[in-house]
Amino acid sequence: MTTPSAGPNFLHELNEPQREAVTHTEGPLLIIAGAGSGKTRVLTYRIAYILEQELAAPEQILALTFTNKAAREMLTRISSLVPQRATRLWMGTFHSIFAKIMRFEGEAIGYTKQFTIYDSSDSEAVVKRILTELKHDPKLVRPRAIQRRISDAKNQLITPEVYQQKHARSTLDEITQQVYARYEQRLLAGNAMDFDDLLVKPIKLFQERGDILEKYKMLFKYILIDEYQDTNHAQYTVTKMLAGRKANICVVGDDAQSIYAFRGADIRNILDFKNDYAEAHEIPLEQNYRSTKHILSCADSIIKHNKKQLSKTLWTANQEGESVVLMEHMNEREESMRVAQKIEELHARFGFSYNEFAILYRTNAQSRVFEESLRRQGLPYQLVGGLSFYQRKEIKDVVAYLTLLVNPRDEQSLLRIINEPSRGIGAKTLQELLNQSRSTGVALWDVLAQVGTPTGPTIPKPAIPRIQTFRAMIVELQQELEEGVHLLDVTRKILEKSGYIKALIEEGSHESLTRRDNIIELQNAMAYYQEQNPNGSLASFLQEISLITDTDKYDENKPAITLMTVHASKGLEFPVVFIVGLEEELFPMGAREGEEQNLEEERRLFYVAITRAESRLFFSTCRMRYRFGDETVQLRSRFLDEVNPGVVQTESGATIKQKRDRFDLTVEHDGADDGADEGAGFGAGSGVGGGFGTGLSVGSGAGSGQKRPSLADLPPDLRVSGAKPKTARTQGLHIEYDDTGGANGSGASGAKRGGATSSTSGDDPFYAGAVVKHAAFGVGKILSRDGTGAEARVVVFFQHRGQKTLLLRAAKLTLVDDDMS
Repeated sequence: MTTPSAGPNFLHELNEPQREAVTHTEGPLLIIAGAGSGKTRVLTYRIAYILEQELAAPEQILALTFTNKAAREMLTRISSLVPQRATRLWMGTFHSIFAKIMRFEGEAIGYTKQFTIYDSSDSEAVVKRILTELKHDPKLVRPRAIQRRISDAKNQLITPEVYQQKHARSTLDEITQQVYARYEQRLLAGNAMDFDDLLVKPIKLFQERGDILEKYKMLFKYILIDEYQDTNHAQYTVTKMLAGRKANICVVGDDAQSIYAFRGADIRNILDFKNDYAEAHEIPLEQNYRSTKHILSCADSIIKHNKKQLSKTLWTANQEGESVVLMEHMNEREESMRVAQKIEELHARFGFSYNEFAILYRTNAQSRVFEESLRRQGLPYQLVGGLSFYQRKEIKDVVAYLTLLVNPRDEQSLLRIINEPSRGIGAKTLQELLNQSRSTGVALWDVLAQVGTPTGPTIPKPAIPRIQTFRAMIVELQQELEEGVHLLDVTRKILEKSGYIKALIEEGSHESLTRRDNIIELQNAMAYYQEQNPNGSLASFLQEISLITDTDKYDENKPAITLMTVHASKGLEFPVVFIVGLEEELFPMGAREGEEQNLEEERRLFYVAITRAESRLFFSTCRMRYRFGDETVQLRSRFLDEVNPGVVQTESGATIKQKRDRFDLTVEHDGADDGADEGAGFGAGSGVGGGFGTGLSVGSGAGSGQKRPSLADLPPDLRVSGAKPKTARTQGLHIEYDDTGGANGSGASGAKRGGATSSTSGDDPFYAGAVVKHAAFGVGKILSRDGTGAEARVVVFFQHRGQKTLLLRAAKLTLVDDDMS
């Protein structure tokens, strides 16, 4: 450890563990940074300390982050701590840093400095074209599914050759292997890399060129990695190669916040860090500066249910704060409306600004109803993670033109704009050009140069001058760019000479004029880029926009409520947070019994959501929700049974009632909100036939505040008079239900919603409350039934597969006998 007698002034701003993490500068270091413990400050101060103590020059420090926003914030802080010393740092996202290395060194493995970076839609388009070439119908074999398999393989460093040996077991595996091999050839021929290649190709480079690896190992005296728990196998491998034996590597992370397994993140990277680096020193940062005691206690009570984690105990000196509040709703429409009302109430009563609110959800699809409710109430909001500006068709078209100027080998960009706007170059002509390219091994751009010559492709005569004119236009613009014409001027000339803007104006529709406005906004972005980067090239601008992430689009200063997924919220914080959709099959999503690994990931995701909150936190759950086109009964999230009940209460101030029976939908309602009191059922004025155990129907009378029955222990006052409860025991499943499958609530019997019925009369035994077995899903209980005859459907909760909506005539359900054991 290097600790000078008189350290820089900024060290006094740190607590003792933070100070130790900053000044421990030699050897491998693992900083376990709990949520809100100041990890960004520690990273930036550590770099500033290294520079201030002159332990390394700026260019000898490699600092890797997961978002451009994090990198920018760190750079700004470092510049304020040690002015004039942060200009040459190697700091940025994994993808941007290794893209930079590949610009310098890529020629060693076949890439020029001007290689193109494909986003997921570009990659998918290439896959789709290859599937068509291989005579596979893209409607039957989905390009996105193949592209994801290829991405997974790359992140595991599995080449097409290895994939064929180890994975070609099913038809889909065989198709993936065929496409993967051609896909790699196609990208190399087009001087293009996808996102995964930005990590995979440097590994290939370092493996094949030990001298280049040695050069960068010597260059980087210090390596710092943020959010280490989210690294995948490729990121782990490439940084381990660079660290080498000297292993002067510092990683910062929190295993409790590892939430990107679906992108290949491997929590073992942080859990096993001390196995990789035997001399590693470990420093836990356990003081939380962000959240109140109640919020922190809530988060801690959740994450303690996970078994695989590093030891740490978070604490805070902050005030206790308000209790976490559980909001309960009939459906997602009521949920969105009441969350919007609560935001307006907090804004009016306590003065919270709109940008201090965040609504966090598990899936992007959940945003729609919240957008509608916020718009209806006239509340400002920003949606993070929607359709990216740079994914819009008109923007991708203009970017494709620009890309072609710096990388004419990029076949994907060429095919995108050769007939955009329409130049009368048809699909058959394009196919002939592609056939010529494939058969001769000549790049498509060079095939265009052969058009009209004796050795050129055979295409319709009218198309010849059109192609020649198009190519001449691109060549002219390439020459102007080489002569130093301003980036913005080149873009204006593209739009003018291509006729793109003219075509939008002539169309004259609202949509086309919106597209024109978006292109103007792209030009504004270019102007800002050149203002910030006077020496920036077109290639560097294209790289920057290709690596923009969802979080980079979040504007914390915009006076608007933030809507985003929990994944997108990582690294952010808000005074007031609403976590919505806390129901089984939604949050946690896809967590089946026996799949502890998936459940622990979902629990970590919930922990991340909770720890975004500074002072106020709200949970929200619905009893009904439209899923896959049907309104289904929802089970309350099991996570609400795991939180510390001492810090969570209902809106009325009552203690949250926790459930241990996964079949029990009951959530306590305060009985005082908007007439939504409940008798023995869901709420006033609604009727839901076929409830749990008793086949509850809901009347319109005033509620008594009484909870609906649990299946394991039905209160006598809610059973049908004279009915004898039966018990079915199957594969460890214990369900109690009534013969009749129906009971009256506190009010009138009420009409059953959507024609649902709980009747057991006649010869149809599949009523709500019946215990059934399905060939694929196993044993479950019918929650509700809708429709009649051939259109009859049932909602069934299966013990091991969760909730399913089934067409009764096709499901082939069988009843489970009462005496089964």
